Amino acid sequence: MNPLLWPLRSCANGLGLAWWARVETHGPDAIYWFGPFVRRHTLEARLPEFLSDLQAEAPASLEHRLLRTRRGEPLTEIS
Repeated sequence: MNPLLWPLRSCANGLGLAWWARVETHGPDAIYWFGPFVRRHTLEARLPEFLSDLQAEAPASLEHRLLRTRRGEPLTEIS
């Protein structure tokens, strides 16, 4: 992520306007959050690389949703 855009991303996230990907895996059961992004288009462009990294861990299933929301830590939740 471009460090010059971090203040804009942080502001958008604080207002609940940032774009996030919520990625849920089963086997292992976990939820991963990828973001924040100011533009949905940028998230969609970067998401395949993130999903590829998760696929390398060989989960039984993987689902994702794009959400416009406010998100903080933790960015990974293990069930």
